[in-house]
Amino acid sequence: MYLSSDDIIFWQWVFFKLNATIVFTWLVMLVLVVGSWLVTRKLSTGLHRSRWQNLLEIIVMGINQQIAEVGLRRPEVYIGFLGSLFLFVGMANIFTLFPGYEPPTGSLSTTTALAICVFVAVPLFGIEASGLREYLRAYMKPTFIMLPFNIISEVSRTLALAVRLFGNMMSGTVILAILLTITPFIFPIVMSAFGLLMGMVQAYIFTILATVYIAAATHEHKPEPRG
Repeated sequence: MYLSSDDIIFWQWVFFKLNATIVFTWLVMLVLVVGSWLVTRKLSTGLHRSRWQNLLEIIVMGINQQIAEVGLRRPEVYIGFLGSLFLFVGMANIFTLFPGYEPPTGSLSTTTALAICVFVAVPLFGIEASGLREYLRAYMKPTFIMLPFNIISEVSRTLALAVRLFGNMMSGTVILAILLTITPFIFPIVMSAFGLLMGMVQAYIFTILATVYIAAATHEHKPEPRG
């Protein structure tokens, strides 16, 4: 039993390694890219639309509504980034249904990379919404003494985002492997379904936390109206 997909090495030369994390990460990305092209290549901008396009639009509208409920008033600006996060994490976990597949989200390197994406995106969206000056001033509120603490808070929540997803995915994989070893004829289907559900929940939580961070950056840093 492997605790992480990093431990599964397909090829190695000196310091270069090709492990399961890299292979399955690129596999998920390939599926997402090809799948996105397939589902959008025949979309229409006219009045006559297929049932498939109507279904896609309903899904997109639902995601936009969810983003707006968190606090982002222009969900169409953020859906590209947040939707990509959810699709990658969700698809990486869905593929656990296939034998031999190890989810890259069970690797700390993958979850750290995703958290870094959020760490970079938050100030970019904040600066785009309120300007560089107002965004930087927010780190010194309510007083400039809070500057180092606010910076530490930004870094620590990024680390927590990575560790949270990694810990939940790894613990779920370990528990599932133990139960399947103890009772291989009773729990396989039930526990596989439970693991799939847990993976989708983790994808949702990760995306919602990223949305909350962006909402904080774009709302708290707005200039206060002058009376």
